[in-house]
Amino acid sequence: MATTKTITDRPIRVAIIGLGFGAEFIPIYQKHPDAEMHAICRRNKAALDECGNRFGIAKRYTSFDELLADPEIDAVHINSPIPDHAPQSIAALKAGKHVACTVPMGTSIDECRQIVEAQRESGTVYMMMETVVYSREYLFVKELYDKGELGRLQFLRGSHQQDMDGWPDYWPGLPPMWYATHCVSPCLAILGKHADVVSCYGSGRIREELIPKYGSPFAIETATFTIKDSDVCAEVTRSLFDTARQYRESFDAYGSKKSFEWQQIENEEPIIHTKSTQAHPIPEPEIPQRVTVPDYAHLLPEPIQAFTTRGVYGGEGEEHLSFTQGAGHGGSHPHLAHAFLMAIKGERPALPDAETSANWTMVGLCAHESAMNGGKQVKIPTF
Repeated sequence: MATTKTITDRPIRVAIIGLGFGAEFIPIYQKHPDAEMHAICRRNKAALDECGNRFGIAKRYTSFDELLADPEIDAVHINSPIPDHAPQSIAALKAGKHVACTVPMGTSIDECRQIVEAQRESGTVYMMMETVVYSREYLFVKELYDKGELGRLQFLRGSHQQDMDGWPDYWPGLPPMWYATHCVSPCLAILGKHADVVSCYGSGRIREELIPKYGSPFAIETATFTIKDSDVCAEVTRSLFDTARQYRESFDAYGSKKSFEWQQIENEEPIIHTKSTQAHPIPEPEIPQRVTVPDYAHLLPEPIQAFTTRGVYGGEGEEHLSFTQGAGHGGSHPHLAHAFLMAIKGERPALPDAETSANWTMVGLCAHESAMNGGKQVKIPTF
């Protein structure tokens, strides 16, 4: 495996590809002390120029290939439509660029394999920009676990339910588990381990006109998977269409001393359950307690700390739909950008790195394969 090509002696020159959700990151890179917001890329020239003018970015591309040929660009942050994630990531790695890519890594096991292999050959960083494992809720649970307050982890559960009607045309009919990293990732990241075997069942049925594109009939898919070198299992649930539910990305962690359960609806607080013991009996009504989750902006450089609690735009209704539906993604955006830059500088490993990104993505891909085969167990590949 090639040695990672670190950049330590100057700001890292970043290009952002895709300027819908991607524009959320522009001011973060502009204010980060180790980054230079160098270029932007969008197919639509008018929209490209509107964004470039708004944020004062002179270097603009409508062609991704031309952007990759720019020797001044060190790193690309890809926020393009899902079908483009893998091809663009592979091309960027082969061009010697560091790559951050929004989820999922790809839509097939072969795409995941190609990205892992391209990263190894290039020696550059690949990081899937998974928001949940940098959200304040996840960081809070991880801190409790690392301090020993949860005790022994016994079970993990994630869910991601979202109404995707009205989204771009590659979404309708998408198999729920093809976009499962938001609920899979916290279950694996907290243990620092990979998933091994998955079994999944599909439930219900989406509208007939949505089925043909991907051949997936299910309204909801629910998977259970084992975790390598662990006695803990996890369960995840995913829905995209024809299921009544407010947007929810959630993560529950059940421990021998305390358990954490994500809030049921937005603007509530999550719950900590504390185990009653003979030495320290707790009345049953007092076992659950609402808890205020702190912000973790203090982990970031001061110039980007404010972005944990607000979007990059200013006015009401200007944020991208993925930001507003996801309640700001738990303040994760500046943490993601910072983690990517620190990996390029060699100060810490990418989280998730290419192999981990592949595993988190393939849990969902293999889960859908299982659902289409009546819940048959599927072994998750390793590369």
